[in-house]
Amino acid sequence: MGSAIRTRLVPAVMLLVVVLAIWWARRKPPETYSVAYVNDRSAIVWSTTAQVRERVADLKYGEKVDVLGHTGDETEVRGNDGTQGWVETQLLMAPDLWQRASDLLARARTMPVQASGHTRAVSNVHMEPSRTATRVFQFGRNVSVVVLDRKVVAVPVGAPIAPAAPTAPAASAPVSSAADGAPEGDAAGTGASGTDEAQPKQEDWLLVLHVAQQSGAVAANAAEGSSIAAPRTGDGGADGVEIPIAGWVLARFIELDPPAPIGDYATSAALRVVAWFVLNKVPSDGGERPQYLVAGSRGGEGQPCDFTSLRVYTWDAARQRYETAYVENDLCGEFPIRTMEAPDGAEFRFVELDENNAERVYRMKQTIVRRVSERQPAASNRR
Repeated sequence: MGSAIRTRLVPAVMLLVVVLAIWWARRKPPETYSVAYVNDRSAIVWSTTAQVRERVADLKYGEKVDVLGHTGDETEVRGNDGTQGWVETQLLMAPDLWQRASDLLARARTMPVQASGHTRAVSNVHMEPSRTATRVFQFGRNVSVVVLDRKVVAVPVGAPIAPAAPTAPAASAPVSSAADGAPEGDAAGTGASGTDEAQPKQEDWLLVLHVAQQSGAVAANAAEGSSIAAPRTGDGGADGVEIPIAGWVLARFIELDPPAPIGDYATSAALRVVAWFVLNKVPSDGGERPQYLVAGSRGGEGQPCDFTSLRVYTWDAARQRYETAYVENDLCGEFPIRTMEAPDGAEFRFVELDENNAERVYRMKQTIVRRVSERQPAASNRR
């Protein structure tokens, strides 16, 4: 009889175990959740991880969510309004990375603008100037940006493209290599021929800032003679990005947009423009004309100097055209170039790497530009 009782009890125990397992899986989550932030233009919240599911909500970049759990490549989240569902893990950013991105943005807002332009293609934005650095955002095509700094980095042969940062040790899908490789169809990490032999040993990265509106410190930079990109319209714009973003982008993905006279004069001088500034404005027929400082370089990527040549273009009101008022070549200048108004004319300065990082200072009075002093060695940004 004892054997018969045990036989009847086994199914009951098994059923109890199954019920307890289901209860454990569906138990109420703890009251304290980890948090994450959306790191893309938008993130769809789905009702379930199943193939047949409903769209519950759309989250925007920077929105904070509570993290409830992970399943495969998806994370269960709850928004500030109580909306709950599943999003792709790669679209979320851990709190420490979000703080680092916020700190970088705050620093970028205080930096003098060197140039303005727009993205030529879909472009990954990284925390550091490296393909393997964490991606914090992805610009679409034709997004307006300003350029703040430049770094030269060795090309990591065969290095994997950086994934978006997960909020927990969960698998995340890799980011498309097209957003970090050569544009116009070239393979990532190779030259136009697609071979390792054509791959440059060094590549340029730019620290860029996108602002939906020209305000705050960025607008102040513009007032001091720096260049601010006007919002553009395109498949990335105002670009489709309604919040400020700062980070490092491969330089070949950024097309600079110098004012019309600068491009024409630089082309005739076989100069690749890398930065420009409005030194001041002078009266002319029908209004005022800006007078420009232009920094340029020659050669391709990987140059040790941010710029090797300076030009100052002044406006000749009598002839109604720009004239080259100052030329200096054979420099090894480092960003940033800083411009300001001085009591007796416009002033600009920068660090010259070939002179033990000494700071050069120039002043323009009317149409005459002179180097006025050489300051003590300044701390170099070069890494």
